[in-house]
Amino acid sequence: MSDFIAALPMYDWPEMRDEVDAQWARLRTAFRQLGIDAPETLARRNAELPPVPGGIRNAGGETIAPDPATLSPEELDLPTLWRHPKLLFGQTCWGPMEITGLDAAVRVIGQPNYDGIEGGRGELYSSAIVVQRGSVTADHAHAPDGDVPLIPLDLIRDKRFAFNSHDSMSGFIGISRDLAGLGEGLRIFSDRIESGGHRNSIVAVAEGRADVAAIDCQSWALAQRFEPAARDVMVLGWTAKRKGLPFITSRSTPEGVAVLLGQIAAARG
Repeated sequence: MSDFIAALPMYDWPEMRDEVDAQWARLRTAFRQLGIDAPETLARRNAELPPVPGGIRNAGGETIAPDPATLSPEELDLPTLWRHPKLLFGQTCWGPMEITGLDAAVRVIGQPNYDGIEGGRGELYSSAIVVQRGSVTADHAHAPDGDVPLIPLDLIRDKRFAFNSHDSMSGFIGISRDLAGLGEGLRIFSDRIESGGHRNSIVAVAEGRADVAAIDCQSWALAQRFEPAARDVMVLGWTAKRKGLPFITSRSTPEGVAVLLGQIAAARG
């Protein structure tokens, strides 16, 4: 049994489990061919994370995450997962990397490829700005070819904004920076409602509990496949393109192993 753990939680919707498992099987095979002791399955629960008595600590001895054994076993605490010293291969968002200090605990080893997804191009992605269908007079907004945002300020002003979390680049930070670049800011919205997830934001907009949300392009593509509420929302604009959700490994991972992981991630991202 491998001492390492792996997780791909960012697009691991229940309906996507078989596809995500297949993605990991391909990566696992490639890693093992290079002599890396990759785990058989992905971790999806705190109970599947090895315990760290006393909590996870940084190089200075400061506690940066709790012992997974002290957490609810059936849930998955992403900040703890990302900081776990046994994390061989995972995926995170640039928001936590930039604003919660996650970059001190992990190293980036690759970027996914968003080709073939509207709003994506290579390692870059953008977020669809969605509203309830019929709530505004506008046509579906196709993603711009370039990297600049397409934000209809007049149609989102004084609306209630749903977002997944404060540290999300795709759902909160990115649109905030785009609005600032247009001389505006999150103050343009009459209210801000934290939903806990992109899928929850879509449902909130569809049900009229919120008016607008920014949904990363891959989550939007998944919603159109699996979330019935997506039929009741439409795309009004797009945020600027930015680097997509990076693949990471713990800074405890040996340097040589991290290099090999990066080579595989680059070839298969």
